[in-house]
Amino acid sequence: MARAGLTAERVTIAGAELADEVGLDRVTMSQVARRLGVKDASLYSHVRNLEDLRGRIALLAADEKTVLIAEATAGRAGKDALVAFADAWREYAHRHPGRYTATQTPIQIDPELAAKAPGPRRAVELTYGMLRGYGLTEPDLTDAVRLLRSTFHGFVALEAAGGFGHERSPQQSWTRALDALHALLEHWPPSREGASS
Repeated sequence: MARAGLTAERVTIAGAELADEVGLDRVTMSQVARRLGVKDASLYSHVRNLEDLRGRIALLAADEKTVLIAEATAGRAGKDALVAFADAWREYAHRHPGRYTATQTPIQIDPELAAKAPGPRRAVELTYGMLRGYGLTEPDLTDAVRLLRSTFHGFVALEAAGGFGHERSPQQSWTRALDALHALLEHWPPSREGASS
């Protein structure tokens, strides 16, 4: 029998906590049910299947990460905003590794559920808003977003995997990487699109 008060939100939070502990790819419906003290079948009244649960974890994580970034960047511009944005991103990845993975993994998400979740849309607005402070317009904005995402995600993924073996601390390299990104964003190269070959 399902525990009183079991909801899709509680199932999602239990799945997210488990993902942070064991990794998103190791989360199963049976493990989530055990964590909540219910039978496996009880979960299916609240989430359709494991893919649905992963989609819900991704949306929860996107909301949480976006709130953290929004709070960190509020009232900041230029390099201050970039550093606050990047530090909040990295902090979330460290604190919630399983949830963070869900935000970076292609997952099928119920379109109706996704439409109600503000996190992904707000994340795009925050990122583009910060980069407009550098005077970038399209298509450079999109290219810069992809550069930042690749840099931030690559760094935290390597860091999580123990990929930095040099004696220099990852924090020192992170700080210098942000210095370099700021310098690049201030001196963004002109586009070659439309140039004759």
